[in-house]
Amino acid sequence: MTLHPRLHEVTERIRERSRASRSAYLEGIEAMHAIGPLRNRLSCGNLAHAFAASGTTDKARLKGDAVPNLAIVSAYNDMLSAHQPFETYPEFIRDTARALGATAQVAGGVPAMCDGVTQGRAGMELSLFSRDVIAQATAIALSHDMFDAAVYLGVCDKIVPGLLIGALAFGHLPAVFIPAGPMTPGIPNKLKAEVRERYAAGEVTREELLEAESGSYHAPGTCTFYGTANSNQVLLEAMGLQLPGTSFVNPSTPLRDALTRYATERALRITALGADYRPIGRLLDERAIVNAIVALLATGGSTNHTIHFVAVARAAGIRLTWDDIDALADVVPLLARVYPNGEADVNRFAACGGSAFVFRELMDAGLMHDDLASIVPGGMRAYCDEPRIADGVLAYAPCATDSADVTVVRPASNPFEAQGGLRLLSGNLGRALIKLSAIKPEHRSIEAPAVVVDNPQALNKLHAANALPHDFVAVVRFQGPGANGMPEMHSLTPLLGMLQNQGRRVALVTDGRLSGASGKIPSAIHVTPEAAREGPLAKLRQGDVIRLDGEAGVLEALVDAVEWNARTLDIDTTPPAHDLGRNLFAINRAVVTPADQGALSISCGPPTHEADNAPEYDAEYQLGRNAAAADAPHEAKDA
Repeated sequence: MTLHPRLHEVTERIRERSRASRSAYLEGIEAMHAIGPLRNRLSCGNLAHAFAASGTTDKARLKGDAVPNLAIVSAYNDMLSAHQPFETYPEFIRDTARALGATAQVAGGVPAMCDGVTQGRAGMELSLFSRDVIAQATAIALSHDMFDAAVYLGVCDKIVPGLLIGALAFGHLPAVFIPAGPMTPGIPNKLKAEVRERYAAGEVTREELLEAESGSYHAPGTCTFYGTANSNQVLLEAMGLQLPGTSFVNPSTPLRDALTRYATERALRITALGADYRPIGRLLDERAIVNAIVALLATGGSTNHTIHFVAVARAAGIRLTWDDIDALADVVPLLARVYPNGEADVNRFAACGGSAFVFRELMDAGLMHDDLASIVPGGMRAYCDEPRIADGVLAYAPCATDSADVTVVRPASNPFEAQGGLRLLSGNLGRALIKLSAIKPEHRSIEAPAVVVDNPQALNKLHAANALPHDFVAVVRFQGPGANGMPEMHSLTPLLGMLQNQGRRVALVTDGRLSGASGKIPSAIHVTPEAAREGPLAKLRQGDVIRLDGEAGVLEALVDAVEWNARTLDIDTTPPAHDLGRNLFAINRAVVTPADQGALSISCGPPTHEADNAPEYDAEYQLGRNAAAADAPHEAKDA
């Protein structure tokens, strides 16, 4: 396989940009590897505390260092359907470890909130910051220095990126991610979306809407649309950190159990105590990050990862930028159509060939690195195989040569589109991203007057009052990470989708996020710099004509340059709300980096000067810090 020139160019550019920070990170891994984790370095009192509650067999094994001890870091709770199956995983993993002559302990739990419950609610303002809390909680779980490897039980939106960042802080430990799988199909996602739009139009009752929602979200497992949670799974496979073909196997099936057992076995076999040491910090290199982005683009995955993977890369000392993502999007074809980019759910995607088919097509086309190690023998080519139970035993076989349904998955020689699903937008309104894969070509550009609001509820009120123009661009400002934690604007999609169905030209521009399940409407999201930190969205006035062109990569206000430069910033000075725990996150809002730097509110990656910030973003980042510092006094007092 000859690597595509663009992949080679972008990978080398990232490697060169990251040379100092990556080197410092790897030196840290080597230093940690040199001193542990060896339990005989703990004092007798430390060690006795660590195994006081263990059974006789585990206690005997933990007294020495001859066998590996596996950390289980779990995001279990039984409100998240995707995480409910994890309730029984720890005992299953412990039993598997014992049978292999090793031990396993639940090292700790991390919080896991459901964006589906908090969409459009105040709790969504905690969502993005929960990623950083999860990373910190992961570090606390592993801080006892009792472990030789770790398995991570997490699936959903902020949880996997948070676990990854935490795992990379302990980059000397091998890491294996174990999912729970998607729920079985419910009502079609397209029908669910139609009912939502009809409810927004007042054509169905709340009871009918709830019936449709309940028919879609109906059982244990991940939601079946291809949002952030399911994108997480594909990206983990693309980096070689999750077993091949394990993402979309339904819960409580023999194959699911067999994969969990094998994942535990692999985690135990790749520790430093054996001859096949594979620490996560070395596996996750520049090539793995590029593979993740390529997989995201080729499958039309969640825009949230344009933030999360900048942060994940930084945790490994790697400097990924939006320009890198945009450069890859120019050459990576769209090979899958899964809702919201199509009508199929992830169960159908898996049945039609799934990630194994997509990865093989990409590797054969030179559009994915196949020369990096993974948690399994065979490197990335092993991810072109599919798991199955044969004669009661887990086995792998090559994926099918042809797609089972070309309306869902296609070969690289006949893609749905020649370019990936994301584009970088720029202009006098700043930099933003748009997901084109879910938008029909005729809706990918618009020129229309701005309807400027400072929260999504205000737009709904304007609609109820029949005060919206026929065609318009909804501009929802002060939704960035420094303003209120960067909530998702998914609650607006039924309204805007309904208006577009009526033949009206509509679009969304926001410094907030959009759900990984959102599509259909042209949306410029993650606008940076954000309005609350003196970004140009704060200059916009009602009626300004906005040009949003997804194909050309343009986002601009069509205002005379002299007038535009003379305008003052209309900054919202309303103090942040402090109910529902929002007061506890005042410091996060004050120190968070811009969206294109990962929206990080924690220190992440090696503490070297060159790793602090990419030079081209220093001025913008400092502007944000200065603006946040001006707001900090009343927040600190209230907190």
